[in-house]
Amino acid sequence: MKLVVGLGNPGREYEDTRHNAGFLVVDYMAREEGFTFSPSRFGALLARGTVVGQDVLLAKPQTYMNLSGLAVAGLMRFYKLNPRDDLLVISDDLDLPLGRLRFRMRGSHGGQRGLLSIMTELGTEEFCRLRVGIGRPDQNEDAKHHVLSSFSAEENLILDEVILAATGAIRTWLSQGPIEAMNRFNSFDARPVKDNQENKQTS
Repeated sequence: MKLVVGLGNPGREYEDTRHNAGFLVVDYMAREEGFTFSPSRFGALLARGTVVGQDVLLAKPQTYMNLSGLAVAGLMRFYKLNPRDDLLVISDDLDLPLGRLRFRMRGSHGGQRGLLSIMTELGTEEFCRLRVGIGRPDQNEDAKHHVLSSFSAEENLILDEVILAATGAIRTWLSQGPIEAMNRFNSFDARPVKDNQENKQTS
């Protein structure tokens, strides 16, 4: 079995916020695959089925972002899964612009407290993660307000492409492994051409 965890906060007030990018990705994948989420005793909503021939469990921790590791660790223990081989976590990332994805096989939490909680509870950073760019806040906006804000109508057009690509990355991880997922999707960029050119000039 493979466990795919989308990070976010429960509650209607958080549904469409940037911090819930992980929830948005697994919600989309569940709809595409015809899976249904149900409550569980692990502090997470779960949906289970077969994707590209793999037995897959989609999870949305309901512990709030900062305690995501409690739900993930419980699931990992119950299903006797190996973090390095069987776990993929999808989270938002302030350091990536909206429109970009980054697949990694290991690494630091980069300030993302859901990832920090998972690393703490599992005792390792050796697990795959797919970061979904949400961009940095404006100079006059603090990071907390930014991550809990909703996407604009224009941003949602980009987000739709990102979510579609993210589900493609998940399927690639399941069928061909993490290296192929990195090779195929770390260069993905859904931003308009003008934004891409400006970013290259300033980088």
